[in-house]
Amino acid sequence: MATHTALDEQRAAASILDGIRRADNLTVAAARDGGVRAVRLLAQAATDPSDQLTAIAAVHALAQVFDDSADEVLVALLHHDSAFLREHAAWAFGTRLPRYDAIAGLVTLVREGGFTGMLAQRTLEQWGSSAGDQVGLFLEGALLGVSEVFARARLIETIGLIPGRVPERLLRRVAVDSTENLHARVAAIAALGDRAPNTVVISLLSALSQADAAAPASELAAVARLALFDLTATDAPRASWNRGTTIAQLFLHADIDGELSQVGAGDNGGIATLLVRLGDALVARTSAAGTRTAGAGVAGAVDRVITISRGTHDGALQALADVGSTLPGHSFAAVPFVGGPVPSIDAWPRRVAAQRGIRRILRSAGVVDAIHLRMADVGSLAAATVARDLDIPMVFTVAPDPHGVIDSLESSGALTRANFGTVDAVEHFWFRARLVQRLAADAAHTVLFPRPHLQQDIVRLTGIDIDAHPERHSVIPEGIDLTVIDRSRTDALGSLGLTGGSLLVSHDAHVRAAADPAALAFDQLDELLRTLPPERRGLPLLISVGRLHRVKGMAALVEAWNTDSTLQTRCNLLIVGGDLEHPSFDEGIELQRMAGSLASGDLGDAAAHGLLLAGHRANDTVARWLAAARYGRPGLAAPFGVYVCASMKEEFGIALLEAMATGLMVVAPDDGGPATYVEHGVTGFLVDTGNRDALVRSIADALTVANGVHGGANAARARSMVMDNFTIEAMATTLAGVYRDVAVAFEPAAWELSVS
Repeated sequence: MATHTALDEQRAAASILDGIRRADNLTVAAARDGGVRAVRLLAQAATDPSDQLTAIAAVHALAQVFDDSADEVLVALLHHDSAFLREHAAWAFGTRLPRYDAIAGLVTLVREGGFTGMLAQRTLEQWGSSAGDQVGLFLEGALLGVSEVFARARLIETIGLIPGRVPERLLRRVAVDSTENLHARVAAIAALGDRAPNTVVISLLSALSQADAAAPASELAAVARLALFDLTATDAPRASWNRGTTIAQLFLHADIDGELSQVGAGDNGGIATLLVRLGDALVARTSAAGTRTAGAGVAGAVDRVITISRGTHDGALQALADVGSTLPGHSFAAVPFVGGPVPSIDAWPRRVAAQRGIRRILRSAGVVDAIHLRMADVGSLAAATVARDLDIPMVFTVAPDPHGVIDSLESSGALTRANFGTVDAVEHFWFRARLVQRLAADAAHTVLFPRPHLQQDIVRLTGIDIDAHPERHSVIPEGIDLTVIDRSRTDALGSLGLTGGSLLVSHDAHVRAAADPAALAFDQLDELLRTLPPERRGLPLLISVGRLHRVKGMAALVEAWNTDSTLQTRCNLLIVGGDLEHPSFDEGIELQRMAGSLASGDLGDAAAHGLLLAGHRANDTVARWLAAARYGRPGLAAPFGVYVCASMKEEFGIALLEAMATGLMVVAPDDGGPATYVEHGVTGFLVDTGNRDALVRSIADALTVANGVHGGANAARARSMVMDNFTIEAMATTLAGVYRDVAVAFEPAAWELSVS
């Protein structure tokens, strides 16, 4: 196929997702044709503002035309006015040989930071292996004119990725320079841990690591201790008598611990809770197999689970002893970052730190039989790189994300060929979609969520044909911990004096919290409900739990509820999630939309309208509030509330299952996982959440059915459905089989036999 024909077909793609996939055909055609004519056609397409989708495809096709004229076009695109063209040019250069006149543009992008800076940094890292001196000298020169704190840190971090004496000399100088900013020194010290060990660097890091924990330089000392560990630690293979499987799993946008003490803050939501419950369930299966002693693994069982999340530098070092233990169990390890938490969409510039931290943990663990990745984010990007380097097989949960969002936005008219690049510069749709494709291709096994038309949807949205090699794919639903739900239901009933639970006499919050966390959770909810005007107290609750992000539909739910006067007078709306005091950019947009839907335009008056914003809450608190919505709060909320998920997409829906297990009627998206377990009109209502009128009708119907004569029977039916199909124990059992098969296939004896 000629380049001209391939461009015509690219422009004629039936959808945006089809256009992303067709880009490979254009790349192949351009590489085959080559020459100035192909470059001219691609350059014209790349700068055509009327079709930004084809423009991006043309940029990547240019990278496969090995002609000086293609380089000249790509160099020019690094300085283009359009942010998306700069971004994709920086990415595309990573597949080409180093070019001196492109280094300046790439370094400028690194200095500016963000997602584009990450791509430019990655390209410079790749070039450093063959042109280290040129790249290193240019970066060192660029650093001389930069004083902005984070720009200096990014440049120094990039210098740390380049081999050679020149970069190491600069890193040593910055590491000990007390006039340098903290972020720059951290970048230099951490990078020294990745160099080849020598006495000068070891001595420098040893001196820096001695600072007292209370001293101003304590964070630098913690970074130095980790770097010293990286520099001097040796791989510790697992003892031959430890026969159980070791699995790693990660989510870097949360602070995860065994007690779930941080879950509910920021991005610490359903996935964080799932990993803790799942890890515990996996090793509990091994424990249930019989009495075990240290090191006495059960053949084929999951003996160890290592859950990796974010944390502090000190915490990261302290966790390594547990990670390296041969004792069975569920351990937690941290990847440290300088600075506070950032939303996942903004975390891409943390790629280097993520990669370094993940490598440290996996090396410390000895033999890791598989690492399970679950989303197309910076953690999976970094972990996949480390897994390839360490020859660790990957299990990847394939979800059509961002594909589902792209499809939905295109259907609504919000995303078109003409604005795709502009939107992509913010959402990184192209990169994330290609990352899903790459992770799925590299995975030893993929896991998928159930959905009504799974095979057709996965092919249409992602291009992956799961029927082609069914042995490489498993459909596994997620599960919930029913013991948490049962405890919450008992606590809610007990707080009403009906059965179980306890009511404390003391009204001191600290006393109540220490003696009975359940009582404190209900106190907090009651305090929130008392902010309602008297005439609104006693109405049932609509409750929704999740991040304040457009995809989760929280603002859309508020708008739908508040713009229908009949619905608004029937119930109050409780939104649980988000940081209300220090909202992120995405949270701020959602909060502004919510405020705009109120007559006063002020969220300070939200309770007067029946809208309650609770912010993020711990998982156990949320579970008790779900039970309170089901059974009511005396004088404050009527029983038979409804759980509403107004997400633009919902791949599966852990919170929905928790609500159903509690006995709540639910309203859920009619696309994706919920359609496989919500029985329409009985246990819930499935609806096109993008249709406001339909959403309002479904909520009204759910309120009516929940409070109807069959409400109790429907609640029992939902509970039984969850218990029979969606427990965390069932999920662990199925996944353990997947992990076992992957581990066995990657045993040396297995592949040596297959090629003999």
